[in-house]
Amino acid sequence: MTDSATKPIAIITGSTRAVRIGPQVTKFVHDVLAEELSPTPSGVNFTLSEVDIASFKLPVFDEEVIPATVPFMAQFAHEHSKAWSAEIAKYDGFVLVTACYNAGAPGGVKNAIDYLYNEIKGKPFLIVSYGIMGGDKASNSLKITLESMYVHVVETRPMLAFAKNEPITGGMAWDMIQASQGKLGEDSIKEWAEKKNDIVNGFGELKEFLTRPGGTTSG
Repeated sequence: MTDSATKPIAIITGSTRAVRIGPQVTKFVHDVLAEELSPTPSGVNFTLSEVDIASFKLPVFDEEVIPATVPFMAQFAHEHSKAWSAEIAKYDGFVLVTACYNAGAPGGVKNAIDYLYNEIKGKPFLIVSYGIMGGDKASNSLKITLESMYVHVVETRPMLAFAKNEPITGGMAWDMIQASQGKLGEDSIKEWAEKKNDIVNGFGELKEFLTRPGGTTSG
């Protein structure tokens, strides 16, 4: 974590599926947060960068060392591990945008987290989930995982549910069909506008954590 007056924050796209709406949801969240970057009274600035897990092409964890030992006692052997570790280590805080698949966190998200430890230890996370029911089970699962790694998960965890508009095929709502095709429906975007305050409040909690004395959970 940096001690400078600028705190870089990553907005992480969690979904790694070939057909996905993750980047579109990340853009929605980014657009909301871009209006919340005013410096604090103490002069601390915040920057936002999008990080897409899919771009790192991480296989199921394939290192022979335990991430908690890197870099102090051991080193990663593979370039994909090194690149992912180096990217995440650059940031002071994180907004994790995650889908919910089969009542849980996407495997790609959990796998990417399993490559990390010291890169995120003591840093704050805002979890923003999306799905048919808003992704509550994915959010809850990731909260447990991250907190076990001594990460601070902020209290507010926005959950964005797809619009339950008129069923088209097999009882599936139109926006859900669009999501399965990698498209974010207009009705969902309209409904999510009502969730903007949750996103802003969660980001405020993340910023407050970063500007308090120490700014880490590990002291």
